[in-house]
Amino acid sequence: MARLFDRNMFIMLLSIMIGVIIITFFIADIMARTEVTKDLETKYTEEIADIESKNINFTNSFIQSLGLFDISREYRAQGGYNFDLALIWYSTALSLTNATELEVYKGRIIGSCKDAILNYTYSYANFLEAKVRFERTISYTTYEQYLNILDLYINLTKSGSRLMGHRINSSKYLMYLAENLTIIDGSLGYQGNVSNLTDMFNESLLAYQMELEFYEQLEDEIEYEYSIIGFSEIREEG
Repeated sequence: MARLFDRNMFIMLLSIMIGVIIITFFIADIMARTEVTKDLETKYTEEIADIESKNINFTNSFIQSLGLFDISREYRAQGGYNFDLALIWYSTALSLTNATELEVYKGRIIGSCKDAILNYTYSYANFLEAKVRFERTISYTTYEQYLNILDLYINLTKSGSRLMGHRINSSKYLMYLAENLTIIDGSLGYQGNVSNLTDMFNESLLAYQMELEFYEQLEDEIEYEYSIIGFSEIREEG
């Protein structure tokens, strides 16, 4: 009986040891899996936080970019009003024969041109600043359609700055032409030869018109991209 007992005890002890080893293995495995799970949770939490941060940064940066873009368009619109007014005064002045009246119109033309130059300069600066902001916004997204829109806006702001450059030149040339207006023997004329000045003025108007076609084409492309992703259309030009 003692021999049987010893064998049974041995088998029981061996079973217990095997059970302990198996349980220890499972516990170690569970702990290891728990650590892996925690590591993954930490990793994914960080990735989610990074994505959320990028989304917030993208939204904020995009809104700031659009804000600067809108400001540039507002200055452009005001400059356009000043420039068109100067053209009206200039067209009227070309039919004058009274020196005193001519001086009044010259003052109006020059004043409107100066206002136009100032507003166009502000618009030019804001177009360039908006370009920088749009370029910065690119780093916050990898979404292809957003990148397409941002590329279009960058090209649009570049085109807008070129438009303003042409308009600044046109305003300067128109102001110089007005400054040279004079009454000679009862007829309107210019002091000295202004043919080169007139040519530069006309060339600047043509360059503006050509750039405007490209600018408006970019606006149409942006509206198309917005329609694809369900955004509202681009705001009307102010």
